[in-house]
Amino acid sequence: MGRRSTTRIMRLAMGSVAVGLLVLGLKAVAWQLTGSLALMSDALESLVNVAAALAVVAALHLARRPADDNHPYGHHKAEFFSAVLEGVLIVIAALFILREAYAGFLAPRPLDAPLVGLAINAGASLINGIWAAILIRNGRRHRSPALVADGRHLLTDVVSSVGVFIGVALAFATGWWWLDPAMAVLVALNIIWSGWTVIKGSLSGLMDEAVPEAELARIRQIISDAASEDAALEAHDLRTRHAGQVTFIDFHLVVPGETTVEAAHDLCDRIEAALMDALPDARVTIHVEPEHKAKHSGIVVLS
Repeated sequence: MGRRSTTRIMRLAMGSVAVGLLVLGLKAVAWQLTGSLALMSDALESLVNVAAALAVVAALHLARRPADDNHPYGHHKAEFFSAVLEGVLIVIAALFILREAYAGFLAPRPLDAPLVGLAINAGASLINGIWAAILIRNGRRHRSPALVADGRHLLTDVVSSVGVFIGVALAFATGWWWLDPAMAVLVALNIIWSGWTVIKGSLSGLMDEAVPEAELARIRQIISDAASEDAALEAHDLRTRHAGQVTFIDFHLVVPGETTVEAAHDLCDRIEAALMDALPDARVTIHVEPEHKAKHSGIVVLS
């Protein structure tokens, strides 16, 4: 990853901490003004957002470290661990909300200053929505799973906040104060689903899942175009995996038996350059084989 991209990701991660603290403060004020369990659940989710944002900053700092003797492939997977931690924190927060909601069902009570509290909470949610869109867009652009996970979590928080707004407004309009803990339960269930989604997506990276099919087809075409110019015969056993912003690519390249070592090395350099031009964060490993030792298995046909 380029230095500018890395710096941009770190700034966005630090920005998430600042935005999280601002939103947490606003939602905490709304909760204190009203005493609403639903608004309390919304504020608690923002507390998780701050903790998760701090975890993202720590993970990104670790992921930026270069490869060393103990980590020859780098520290890129640190971002996935951060995303898993965020998912676990989300689920823990949801369980706490469910406990408080149960107590609210047993003893529902009217809310204080609900209109002011809802207005403050709505403003905090608007801030969250804007920042979530920024994180997701830049996370995808810079191939940062931690930023994308953080953005999706914030987006889920916005959806929860809209539900909270509707529930608390209905409770105030009808006098059915049991709607407040009921909405807190719905928020908790939504948070649990969000946490599971984040954990599931991160585990795929930790398990060395291959790149998406569309990206794999693109990689095959790049190899085919670059290798065909030098009369390579085929490429097979193509394997890919992603770790944070980095995509690892390895495959076997079959060349005519009379090809010299120098010519084969130059060909590999050109293929690697083509792949890295399309995927700047790629790490490419190529095993060269003479024609008579080709496996002819899972080949990439070269035009």
